[in-house]
Amino acid sequence: MADQQNLFQDALSAEYAKFLVHSRQEIAQILRAIMRQNEIVTAYFNQGQEFLLTSILDADPDTGRLVLDCGPDPETNRRALASNKFIFVTNQNRIKIQFSTAALEQMEFKGRPAFRTKLPSSLLKLQRREYYRLVAPIRVPLRCIVPDLGGQRVDAEVADISVGGVGISGFPGTVILAEGTLLPNCRIALPEEGTVVSALEVRNLQKTTRRSGQAVLRAGCVFVGIPAPHQAMIQRYIIRIDRERRALVRGS
Repeated sequence: MADQQNLFQDALSAEYAKFLVHSRQEIAQILRAIMRQNEIVTAYFNQGQEFLLTSILDADPDTGRLVLDCGPDPETNRRALASNKFIFVTNQNRIKIQFSTAALEQMEFKGRPAFRTKLPSSLLKLQRREYYRLVAPIRVPLRCIVPDLGGQRVDAEVADISVGGVGISGFPGTVILAEGTLLPNCRIALPEEGTVVSALEVRNLQKTTRRSGQAVLRAGCVFVGIPAPHQAMIQRYIIRIDRERRALVRGS
C-alpha cells in the first residue's frame, strides 16, 4: 500500500525530491490555502483515463483527513468511489501542486455530499520555472504516439519536452482538439533511455507555420500521473542532450 500512499516516494530523482513537502502541518497549510483561493482541483483516476473536477472543503492535520467536494456528474462520482488510487493536480499562486491518495469514501460535510480520504503523506510543490524545457533534437527527432484521439491513432512530432510536459504538433486536419482534452496512454520513445508512457492533458493550442509554409496545430500538454521512474528517464535524457549540445558548441 505504500505506493498508493505516496506516488512520488519511490524512484523519484534527487533533483525533484527536494520539491517534496513531507510535513503534515505544512501539507495541510498548502491545501487550506488552495481551499481559501477556491482553486479547481483535477482528480485523475483509473490510471489517468478518467478525471473529475473538485475542490477542497477541509484539510485537518490533527485527524489526517482531507475532504473534497463531489463532482457534478453522479456516474463519474460512482466510478471514482470504485477506484483505489488518485492523482490530484492544482495550483497555488501559479505554483503547480500535485499529490496522490488512496481510495475515496462518501460522507456528508456541512449538510452536503462530499468525499473523504487521508491527507497525502507527501506533496509536490513545483514552480513552472523549475521545469527545464528542452527543444527536441532535429537530427534524432522525437515522436509522441497518441493511441486514441477521436477514434484514430496519431503519430505526432515532439517540439519540446520537460519533466512537467511536452509540446506536440503535426496533428491531422481531421483531428479536433480542445484545451482540457485528456489523452491517455501516450508514448514517447527517448533514445538510449526507454519509452515514457503517460496521460497528457492539453493546456494550450496554437497554430504555427513550418519552414515549408505548412500550417500545423501545436498543443502544449502536461503529463498526468506520470510514474516517477519515467520522470527520471526524461530528466536523464534532457541532461544528456544538453551536455552533448554544450560539447558541440565548445568544439566548434
